[in-house]
Amino acid sequence: MPEIEKQPQTVGELLRSPEYAGRSPFDNKSRRVQDEVRENLRRKLQSGENLFPGVVGYDDSVVPQLINALLARQNFILLGLRGQAKSRILRAITNLLDAEVPAIHESEISDDPLNPISVQGQELLREHGEGLPINWIARADRYVEKLATPDVTVADLIGDVDPIKAARLGTALGDARSMHFGLLPRANRGIFAINELADLSPKVQVALFNILQEGDVQIKGYPVRLELDVMLVFSANPEDYTARGKIVTPLKDRIGSEIRTHYPKTVDEGMAITAQESERDASVTVPAYMAELIEEIAFQAREDGRVDKLSGVSQRLPISLLEVSAANAEARSLRLGDEPVVRVSDVYAGLPAITGKLELEYEGELRGADVVAKDIIRKAAGQVYGRHYSSADTAALEKWFDDGNVFRFPQGGNNGAALKAASNVPGLSGLAAEIAEVADDAHRISAAEFILEGLYGRKKLSRAEESYAAAEPEVASRRSGGRWN
Repeated sequence: MPEIEKQPQTVGELLRSPEYAGRSPFDNKSRRVQDEVRENLRRKLQSGENLFPGVVGYDDSVVPQLINALLARQNFILLGLRGQAKSRILRAITNLLDAEVPAIHESEISDDPLNPISVQGQELLREHGEGLPINWIARADRYVEKLATPDVTVADLIGDVDPIKAARLGTALGDARSMHFGLLPRANRGIFAINELADLSPKVQVALFNILQEGDVQIKGYPVRLELDVMLVFSANPEDYTARGKIVTPLKDRIGSEIRTHYPKTVDEGMAITAQESERDASVTVPAYMAELIEEIAFQAREDGRVDKLSGVSQRLPISLLEVSAANAEARSLRLGDEPVVRVSDVYAGLPAITGKLELEYEGELRGADVVAKDIIRKAAGQVYGRHYSSADTAALEKWFDDGNVFRFPQGGNNGAALKAASNVPGLSGLAAEIAEVADDAHRISAAEFILEGLYGRKKLSRAEESYAAAEPEVASRRSGGRWN
């Protein structure tokens, strides 16, 4: 078995390693983070590797712009509404860093062992020389993320003067050695991400700009210079970033590229994301038409005039809805002993997963979140049904309802009882078997519910809640077609 090569543990061993041959202490030859990312990106592009695994739907839009910004060694900002994978993209950039890099063991800011920027690191290198101990930092530990809020201070991001530290070292308060470092200096030689950049106060933004532009900052009246090697990446909501002067102009100008993210452009892309991100019991079956219906709900919500467009409809909506719908099907299966297959009724049981994700306009608030959500489900069902099954012959079914007949789905019964009840509606069982493509009762009853909901969404039938039907059990509307409950 070949012996595993041991990593250098001191500056001397590092200088004798092949990768660092020709270098010497204080040689000012450190490779900057942007160059490191660029080199690894070039290698991955040449080998055809997947740069951002798990990020779906951005291959022809966001990813090319992101590649250009990284090859150009730029800091950048991702602008987009909530639930557009901004944080995932920022975290994925760590895959473009080296697996490990050496750092001075006792340095607070991950100093390069051969080119330290902190006073502490420089003194340690002078004192110990080639015997200076080093440690190795994994790429995951070189990523620092901060959610911007109005109460974030310069001390949080940059640092603050530490009187106790100054007294212990016997230095003046303005000495860099008396500084307690914040998040940004501790991200030295790594990637520092700030989410919701526009929420930082102007004072903090100016300090951030000074560090980026000049490498210096004033802390409590003391000028402190920090030649940090940090790749800065940001995210923000487009409305906050461009309106009401929330971003100081010098900082906005300093950010190299402004990249816009977006929601899935097609239902298929959305379904791929939802299937990838959702967590549900493997025993629960989600028919293709139900998965498409759940995804279509998000698309319909984004187009609905009662939903606030500036807040957006997060991709977390269909993810959460799929999980809750599957959970409801699982609960029914446990109670009745039937096979768990997701139905339309399970989607209605998942209303809390929809209403909690919608920011409503005034009209929507007047009608109520539940009413708006149910309208969106109806429209989505009609859209999916029309997309795939509009040519299906439902004339006999529609005539049966037009004749004043009322059908109630026995939700409390098992699949066999529900399917037996569905057989009373002309053509419903046959079409359900065709759409289900599976002979078992659970799939066919799921398809039957979908057919009725789809026809309701296309305004071929009317629908009433069970409580309403109980008051008038035999009423059917000729104007809107028959009714199913």
